Amino acid sequence: MYSILGSIDPIAFSLGPIDVRWYGVIIAAGILLAFLVGQREMVKRGLHPEFLTDLLIWAVPLAIVGARIYYVAFQWDHYKSNPGEIIQIWNGGIAIHGALIASVIVAYIFTKRRNTSFLKVADILAPSILIGQAIGRWGNFINQEAHGGEVSRAVLENFFIPDWIIEQMYINGAYHHPTFLYESMWSLVGIIILLLLRRVNLVRGEIFFFYMIWYSVGRFFIEGMRTDSLVANGLRAAQIVSVIAVVLAIGFIIYRRVAIKNPPHYKDN
Repeated sequence: MYSILGSIDPIAFSLGPIDVRWYGVIIAAGILLAFLVGQREMVKRGLHPEFLTDLLIWAVPLAIVGARIYYVAFQWDHYKSNPGEIIQIWNGGIAIHGALIASVIVAYIFTKRRNTSFLKVADILAPSILIGQAIGRWGNFINQEAHGGEVSRAVLENFFIPDWIIEQMYINGAYHHPTFLYESMWSLVGIIILLLLRRVNLVRGEIFFFYMIWYSVGRFFIEGMRTDSLVANGLRAAQIVSVIAVVLAIGFIIYRRVAIKNPPHYKDN
């Protein structure tokens, strides 16, 4: 698992000429756990046991496509001169916001075709989305990517970060902020809050909107620490999207509370 240099080998195992990377294994584990948690709640809320499986068949591959399109769009100066690299996703270059946007679009179309409330499904899956994100960030840890700026080892030790994480954050001769860890822990706290909000029986959609607010607030500040941000007109793209998401979520909450008489709630079937 460890290379000669002491960092974690990004390749988990090999199947003949095919190298299976930890990044893919971790992402798959995140999707699986998110599925199991979401599946249990969906059945509890009266949806068909195969509903989530059918949704993921479409959502997962299209989320990957969306993540790639988003990344390529913000790196177009490079890819317009190297169009053959656009499909080379195995060389890296995906963005979580692209995956989220694509997933929401797919889920909206899918629920409409199944004559099911999109907001009901979104509420059910909100904790699962954060589960996938919390686990998936550890793939960045293995790849030594999505990290923050340089920092002293003493600072990291003062944060009570385990040595094995600190050592992996020693990149190109310097220690770096483990922003993957900050976001993973932020997501973990969000999962707990979302699960508690289920018991409150909020207006339908508000659990999902809270997810948008929670993730976006954390991502806004953590993004400011990263060194690999996608940039649009001198501004960090993830921060722009985070602000838009917070405004939209708050707007939807207010609108549904004010304009809709007797709106459905989370536990309504």
